[in-house]
Amino acid sequence: MIPKRLAKIINEINNILLPRVCFGCNAQLFRGESILCAVCRHEMPLTDHNFLEENTVDRIFYGRIAIKKSASFVFFSKNGIVKNLLHSLKYKNQEEIGGFFGDWCSSHLKQDKNLGNIDVVIPVPLHPKKLKKRGYNQVALFAQKIAEAIDAEYRDDVLLKTLNTKTQTKKDRQLRWENSKEAFEINPLAKLGLGQVLLVDDVITTGATIESCAKVLLKTEPNDIFVLSIAVVP
Repeated sequence: MIPKRLAKIINEINNILLPRVCFGCNAQLFRGESILCAVCRHEMPLTDHNFLEENTVDRIFYGRIAIKKSASFVFFSKNGIVKNLLHSLKYKNQEEIGGFFGDWCSSHLKQDKNLGNIDVVIPVPLHPKKLKKRGYNQVALFAQKIAEAIDAEYRDDVLLKTLNTKTQTKKDRQLRWENSKEAFEINPLAKLGLGQVLLVDDVITTGATIESCAKVLLKTEPNDIFVLSIAVVP
């Protein structure tokens, strides 16, 4: 095992030779900064959603699916810091960005007493082929951090994605729904009796993916389904 002092020296050398940069603006990060510089962190478009007041995510699902309450942590736009972060998370092997969002969002959730007593946190799954190719589910680490913060069980064995759909970034609402409606099912090997469920995704656009997952989960008769995402397209 490398002594702590030596490990610190090696880390300092690595930072000099390969300086860490901000995922938002590419500026060099200083000591104490991680993922984002202080300026980009300050400029992050936080939603200020909570689990008491109605918000834009709640309105996406009205009349479509029986979700108790929804929230997202940040707003997504076609250009900007959030897009850079999520693109790196999904396509550039930067899994730690999920943990960064999870830690930050968790600090807000701990102050929100209206989320209820969540029993299980369930991430929206990837198809096995896509999971093998990417090496990780981009929402997993975020969901794990949330589960830890609210003292709930993290369960990635409940939902299965059975249809390997292509990226839906540029598809309209109808095509997203058509691609998602038969894409998920309950794992027949999963232990059910889920109680209060928090369903977690990375980005909510039309809500088609969440709606499809929630529809399947409702067949297991959970007490309630709550929804949380890293980002929402306003």
